[in-house]
Amino acid sequence: MRILLTNDDGIYAKGLQTLLEHIKPLGDVFVVAPERERSASGHGITVHKPLRANEVRPMQYAVSGTPADCVKLALEALLPEKPDLIISGINLGANLGTDVLYSGTVSAAIEGIMAGIPALAVSLVSYDENSDFSTAASITTDLCRALAHRQFPRETLLNVNVPQGSLEDIKGVRVTTLGIRRYKNSVEERKDPRGKSYYWLGGQVENIASREDSDLVAVSDNYVSITPVHFDLTNYRILEQIRNWNLDTLLK
Repeated sequence: MRILLTNDDGIYAKGLQTLLEHIKPLGDVFVVAPERERSASGHGITVHKPLRANEVRPMQYAVSGTPADCVKLALEALLPEKPDLIISGINLGANLGTDVLYSGTVSAAIEGIMAGIPALAVSLVSYDENSDFSTAASITTDLCRALAHRQFPRETLLNVNVPQGSLEDIKGVRVTTLGIRRYKNSVEERKDPRGKSYYWLGGQVENIASREDSDLVAVSDNYVSITPVHFDLTNYRILEQIRNWNLDTLLK
């Protein structure tokens, strides 16, 4: 099996390097990841300046761009052959609910499925930089083995969130839907030494009441959450409603 690893925390991030050590026995593993942290970069790509890729270790490339850039470069320039699987992660911090729209981790996996390659986005539900990624890495490796014997859904990635703790602490695995997250007090205004305003984006997470089968509920109950995600954002349920607006009359 040929596997491409990437992330948005940077090539030297503990989560990626821990996962690398766990999945090496599965086949040829290449790493193409940002040279520095690019969290919350979404699906941005670099088009107004050149990208550089430095081979920092054998089969490991540090790229000057975004997570999506990394996958593009890997597939079109750096890897000798197309990989069988792309894994983005292990991210430090959850990628749950509507946060997947901001996530560089998830966007790298989306870039993979856009190219027709099965992909996983894997995150650890912890923000402690001293977190132990070994449980999440072990679960991801076992998931890769299981997927080798199953037909991977087309144009779909699996977004995996693993609670912090040992294998004995985790209650099981749930296949989930995306919940809804919002942020309170998301903009903080401060003053620089010259008295001019600048702003920090962040805020406190507010989980909106979600379905019982959502990823938010699963991880709060200490289950691994696996959510199938695809890039078709069309709301098919309301297509007929919008068509019935007869908007073609705007052109008359």
